[in-house]
Amino acid sequence: MAQPYQTLIDDIVAATLKGKIQSKQQVYRMLQAGIEPGGGELFERALASTLAALEPDLSPGGDEFKHAKAVRKHRALLTIQGEWQHWQADNQATATLTGIEAEILNAPPPERLFQLLASLDPNRDQPLSREQLSQLSKALRQAPRPSDTAPATEAEPALATLADGLDQGLTAWQQLEGDVVGWIYSQGQQLGFSGPGDRTGPWQHWGKVVSHPTLKRLFDDLAQHQTVTAAGVPSPLAVTDWIAWGVVLQRLQMALVSWFDRQPYDPQSGKRLSIATFLTFAVVWGQISNRLGQQGQNPLSTGSFQLALQGLRQFANQSYFPLYGGLFTALSGEPLRALLDYLDQPLQKVPNTAVKARILTLLGYSQRALGNYRQAQRFHQQALEAARDAQDVPCEIASLNHLSRTCVAQQDFDTAQGHSQRALILARQSGDRIGQANALANLGYSQVAQGQSQLLEAEQYETVLSYLEQGLALSDQVGDRPSQALCANSLGIAQLKLGQYTDAIASLQQGLQVAQAIGDRFLMASNFANLAAAHQGDGNLEQAVLTGCLGMYLLHQIDSPEWRQPAALLSILSGQLGPDTFESILANHRRQFLAVIGVDGYDFLQPLLARYRESLE
Repeated sequence: MAQPYQTLIDDIVAATLKGKIQSKQQVYRMLQAGIEPGGGELFERALASTLAALEPDLSPGGDEFKHAKAVRKHRALLTIQGEWQHWQADNQATATLTGIEAEILNAPPPERLFQLLASLDPNRDQPLSREQLSQLSKALRQAPRPSDTAPATEAEPALATLADGLDQGLTAWQQLEGDVVGWIYSQGQQLGFSGPGDRTGPWQHWGKVVSHPTLKRLFDDLAQHQTVTAAGVPSPLAVTDWIAWGVVLQRLQMALVSWFDRQPYDPQSGKRLSIATFLTFAVVWGQISNRLGQQGQNPLSTGSFQLALQGLRQFANQSYFPLYGGLFTALSGEPLRALLDYLDQPLQKVPNTAVKARILTLLGYSQRALGNYRQAQRFHQQALEAARDAQDVPCEIASLNHLSRTCVAQQDFDTAQGHSQRALILARQSGDRIGQANALANLGYSQVAQGQSQLLEAEQYETVLSYLEQGLALSDQVGDRPSQALCANSLGIAQLKLGQYTDAIASLQQGLQVAQAIGDRFLMASNFANLAAAHQGDGNLEQAVLTGCLGMYLLHQIDSPEWRQPAALLSILSGQLGPDTFESILANHRRQFLAVIGVDGYDFLQPLLARYRESLE
């Protein structure tokens, strides 16, 4: 059976040796014409046999003419082998595209739009390239339309409408592709995301580059409001425009993440920016879904949430997915507190998977940072159940750890310790050192918090601190930055509660540095706020004012009610120092304030403090 393919191989080799074949493309075409469907295995067997038979003649020594001929023949066989692999890859891509075309064409009309969304999914084993999307558009446009087809609607768009949307999206992407990260360097910006109303951000930059009318409208809306408003979404939004949005936004996300992940000079910063990208686009799609739902465009609203889930699924599978962190900064600089508003209800309809468990963990962390403890507890409990159903043990351990932390915030110390103990046992059994580090930190933290209301013996405090120190040391060993930030923060707060101010300052500063590196806004704010109390206890009132102001502003910026804690401390310090001295401290440290919170933040410090005082009257 392999004889015809042996003849094909011999013919290509002979033609190559005679100079009749001078390019790899000629070899490719001969293989394409000579190999029948299903004959790949026989061809590979014949090629392997020919290579093996030639091996003895390749050894140096003996007849030089025979050896030289064997080398030339071997070179020709390697070319055949390379083009065969090339042909296989092309065939596989063609088969994939043919399968997608069939799925869309054979689907009932109401399901075609969602079949198209499935074809755009970046989580496919072989995501479609730009060229394949163009081929898909051509196939949909050329597909015959049955004579009895009902008029096209939003719920049942015509195949030509799907093709138009793909074409418009590809055209817009061609304009943007070479300028995806141009906003980073415009106006002399360094790598990083600018704050709203500050320097040129991504949405504003992309809005200037693209010519597609509704896409430009969406980008301009995001640039101006940092959210999707009625101004950014036409009513109604045409299906072709919506598909174009899907193509462009998805490729922008993938291109940004790929670029950030490749930055060699600061891997941690690259990961932070990749996280911000994934979350930003999830929020944008959630907002688009919400807006379309309000307009009564339910198929497009559902599709928008599916696109958000595709991006989140890709995010959840990344090695740097933050199981122990979550309040990050968006592309334009604003905190991602809107994530919950657009993902909560739709997620309830999604089956329990590892992806759902991890996203719920992220939402729960964010809610705890915002002071919504019952909501956080609900999310973490749901994440725990989903993780168990999906047999995602690291996420199950993380959920127990987060539940422990949330229970401490609610002063339910016994339950908190129970959760952290179960997390510790499971982490040790499964070899999850990151989970073990967090469980140790939470166990010690919950016992310190309980000790504030129930006086502990000195020996008990030493045991508690040893848990926290073990957790921090273990997180340092495994190099998990979110865990390092959380463990250092926990140890610093515990030392602060025990009056160990010098040690607390060192731990909180360590936690602050890591939190800043990974972009965790809540832990940054928490470390600043607790540093203020530690500096006050240590007698350094100037540093207490500096860190207290930063903690107050950052906590207020993320809508956390805990901003009132440093505000109370600052009011006391202002009374002790006097208004003039207090104001001079702010002025003397203006440069440090600007580096963290910018001009707007600095100007808002005194009004925010005044707002706190007025609330007490």
